[in-house]
Amino acid sequence: MPLTRLRWLVAALWAGSLWTVGYLVAPTLFAILPDRMLAGSIAGAMFRNQAWVSVACALLLLVLLQWGANELAPRRRRGLMLIALAMLACTLTIQLGIQPVMAALREAAGPAGIGASQQSARFGMLHGVSSVMYLIQSVLAGFLIARQ
Repeated sequence: MPLTRLRWLVAALWAGSLWTVGYLVAPTLFAILPDRMLAGSIAGAMFRNQAWVSVACALLLLVLLQWGANELAPRRRRGLMLIALAMLACTLTIQLGIQPVMAALREAAGPAGIGASQQSARFGMLHGVSSVMYLIQSVLAGFLIARQ
């Protein structure tokens, strides 16, 4: 029973951090800060921190699912593990694959910003892909909570 409660807590922390940063904090930054580059920098830092929370929650949840194998039906445990692994894959793809390319484009754009760069379309496409992956991860977080 204590492992079940701890799994719930980890899943809630993970889902809550995703939803808060992605759908409350980041949009608020862009809505209230007059400088979009500053808003983007702050949002980027928050998303990086949230990615570390995701990695920690994924690893902890996978360990808890492995330890608590006796209290869950094998199919349910496997389903929860697959959801956690898919969410972790989204995080790692965004942070290790997409974000470094976006950072390089931002740096190459210089002080004028990415909006004035010839690479703004590519940056926008990568941002869109990253946003879709974040949305997928956020939806999976809902399933993770519901299946607990």
